[in-house]
Amino acid sequence: MSRPDRILPVGKTRAPYAEAVKIKTETSTGVLKTIILAFILLAQLVGAIYLSYYFATVATWAFVLTITLTMITCISVLSSNKNSQSKAVWIIVIFICFSFGYLLYLLSDERIFFRKSKKRFSAIIEKTKELLPQSEIDIQKPKTKRDANFLMRAGSFPAYNNTSLEYFSSGTQLFDDLIERIKKAEKFIFLEFFIVSDGSLFNRILDVLKERAEQGVDVRLIYDDMGSHKTLSLKSKLALKNAGVKVCPFNRLIPVFSLALNIRDHRKIVVIDGKSAYTCGCNLADEYVNEKRMYGYWKDCGLRLDGRAVDTFTVTFLRQWEFLTKKSVEFTSYLGQYDEVENLSTVIPYAEGLEFNEHIAKGVYENMISSAQEQITIMTPYFIIDDAITELLINKAVSGVQIRLFIPEIPDKKYAYSVTRSNAEKLIDYGVELYVVKNTFVHNKVVFTENAVVVGSINMDFRSFYQQFECAVYTDDKNFMESVQKDVDNTIKKSLRITQRRKFRRSLLYRIYAGFMQLFAPFM
Repeated sequence: MSRPDRILPVGKTRAPYAEAVKIKTETSTGVLKTIILAFILLAQLVGAIYLSYYFATVATWAFVLTITLTMITCISVLSSNKNSQSKAVWIIVIFICFSFGYLLYLLSDERIFFRKSKKRFSAIIEKTKELLPQSEIDIQKPKTKRDANFLMRAGSFPAYNNTSLEYFSSGTQLFDDLIERIKKAEKFIFLEFFIVSDGSLFNRILDVLKERAEQGVDVRLIYDDMGSHKTLSLKSKLALKNAGVKVCPFNRLIPVFSLALNIRDHRKIVVIDGKSAYTCGCNLADEYVNEKRMYGYWKDCGLRLDGRAVDTFTVTFLRQWEFLTKKSVEFTSYLGQYDEVENLSTVIPYAEGLEFNEHIAKGVYENMISSAQEQITIMTPYFIIDDAITELLINKAVSGVQIRLFIPEIPDKKYAYSVTRSNAEKLIDYGVELYVVKNTFVHNKVVFTENAVVVGSINMDFRSFYQQFECAVYTDDKNFMESVQKDVDNTIKKSLRITQRRKFRRSLLYRIYAGFMQLFAPFM
């Protein structure tokens, strides 16, 4: 039985979604580290800009070279496979920052800064892809089969049946269930989170991990160094290691300027004994279970898999582990540990990241939207999309498909929210139903149609589509979809529908600000 979202004093009652209580989650050491690191990186960038500008203005040959490199870079941008909005932004940046714009673009090009890493990833994937099923299961539904074909061809992610799913409509429910499963682990526990933070939830899980590690269970944790550097103290890192947990940071923060620092591991994966696996929008931090409230009630969701499909998340975690540690992993000893489950529904765990040539996360969402004939429901904290998805949604809405879009009323990042709200309100004119969930920060990552549903870590924004390592589960399981529908129905009761009359009233200054922030949408 799950705990309530927040323990209240005797005699107090709980509002459906409580008001925001701003709290401090960063450690003082983490804040100081951020300031020092930012200062060092800024100094390097300013130095490079100054030298570029100096040579471009004092030497004719340098000026000519700068013009030549700028034009070549613009041609490279226009001929790249970037989306049209990203191309436009980069052209603007290159011309405004004339003397060094081409340097910024080169430093941001994954073909340069991620080239060696991609080769290593490709080798790991090639070595391990045969470990997952290569033959297709019998999928009767044509639209599910099309999506399954895409995931197999784009990332070699197989479709499974004989897998059960459990949906959790809050972070509290998910972590309560997860901790109970961890307590029973006998062989291994794999955890991968974008943010790991000091606090009550961390202490609860640390106690269980320590007890399991003492019993000989192989416990491993991957965390994103950027996401966790202000919240996970050195004391907590030492506590994890002393507890017997093998800890590995992703993309460790170092004081050397590189736009590669923008690449983040945003995945949320937990695998227990190869029998159960979890993915969600939640990080390992107190706000995700409403122990602390930063932006009102934190609305999140996730799921648990039991059965054959768990192997995909096991392989996904171990691939990342081998890449980060540069140590060979014996994958086979961790696979095939699941208990048999009878379920004919299709279940496809999958991942997104720079190790793949296709933009898998975006492709799945586009396929689902394009095949929907009755309804599309999207729950997302950020709605920062390109022209392709915008046109798809408009065409579906005009065609009579019911589209419901849920976004927060309380934002965590005001600059991103200005773009989210602006993009969402534009769709009202075409019949899209826009809901803001009152006194709430919606952190769900859900795309739901009459055909299938996706739940995982993938936001509806450029970062998730192009810059981050992500994961999710696609399924057409009827019972699971009914659980998601129930969550949607309950959320509507706590939401305010934004109509033409209720559109956000913006001052001229705010409209200018929101329009300016749209320029930076590809980087949000």
